[in-house]
Amino acid sequence: VLIPSGLIQSRAEKLAEDIFNDYGGCMIHMLCCLKGGAQFFSDLLVYLKRCYSRRTPTVPFTFDFIRVSSYKGTESSGNVKVHATGMDFEVIKGRHVLLVEDIVDTGKTMAATIPHLQQYGPASIRVCSLLQKRVPTPSGFVVDYLGFSVPNHFVVGYCLDYEEFFRDMDHIAIIDKAALPKYDAMIASHQSGRSSM
Repeated sequence: VLIPSGLIQSRAEKLAEDIFNDYGGCMIHMLCCLKGGAQFFSDLLVYLKRCYSRRTPTVPFTFDFIRVSSYKGTESSGNVKVHATGMDFEVIKGRHVLLVEDIVDTGKTMAATIPHLQQYGPASIRVCSLLQKRVPTPSGFVVDYLGFSVPNHFVVGYCLDYEEFFRDMDHIAIIDKAALPKYDAMIASHQSGRSSM
């Protein structure tokens, strides 16, 4: 186990307080990067609600979901795709956008995502990421709100996955690459079973 569940929750609560203090109670439009960021986003939202409810009669933030993809297996493909999920990107015009991500690897994905969002005219864009890898060749992208800096290994759990496996774990762990063929075989077996139906 790299990061236990309790430590994740403590850090998410502290990040929520930092976000609340920095935005000074103004309206935030949060964008959750699916699927990996879903659990972190959900927990961050709970802690943000607590921060706001202690100080204001309403909770001044809205949110939407996007998909930002660059991974295939355990490696980043370098081909970044940004998709709206049930939203129109025009809604972020003039708003303070907080992009909530599960993990920043080289930073190239976020470096490509932000210009894509900026073309819709938000007032500001900041990034909150649960994890950032210590990679040998980072792009120089700086996360505004960071949960944990982690070693350059493929990590799973807390909604981070390997080909959809391990999303259900409450903690974060480094995957043993020697075990991956077992999961690849399970995927192949599942796909062949579906194709024979």
